[in-house]
Amino acid sequence: MSRSWERKVRKNMGKINKDRKKHGGSPVVFNAEKKDRYAGRNYVFPILLLVFVALYSFVMQGDPNFEATTMYWVTVACYIILAALFFFRKPYLTIGKDYVQSRRMTGDKRLNVADIKGIRVQDGYVTIMPQRGASWTYSRLLNRFKTEEMAAKLKAFAATHNIEFNEK
Repeated sequence: MSRSWERKVRKNMGKINKDRKKHGGSPVVFNAEKKDRYAGRNYVFPILLLVFVALYSFVMQGDPNFEATTMYWVTVACYIILAALFFFRKPYLTIGKDYVQSRRMTGDKRLNVADIKGIRVQDGYVTIMPQRGASWTYSRLLNRFKTEEMAAKLKAFAATHNIEFNEK
């Protein structure tokens, strides 16, 4: 395509995407790879952090020599901010054409087809087993993932790439 034609296409797609966004639809992406993204919600670890802060405050208040200094309040505030950070930083699983990608504790990680040993699906749990390292487990109970939809997409992904798929 010529550059002027590409600019016209990009401009018109911008208008269409703006209208689709207003009506709650997903945007149209030009020459983009189709990938499925499943997001969960991390609420267990933030609750544990807040319980820890409450216990810390309770224990410190019981000490007769305790004086609420600035460092005490900074510590409490930092734990509350950390709990908020973990709550708003959603875990996800993206299933692409020849890879899966997820957010781990150390950042976003990507597994190509050659790096996946197998996929195991149980009621409420989906586990991706890499060749090296720990398994990636997604839970409906802990992280509110839609495990049935994930299992269906991963089953098709495994069949396409000849990956071992166990369903219990």
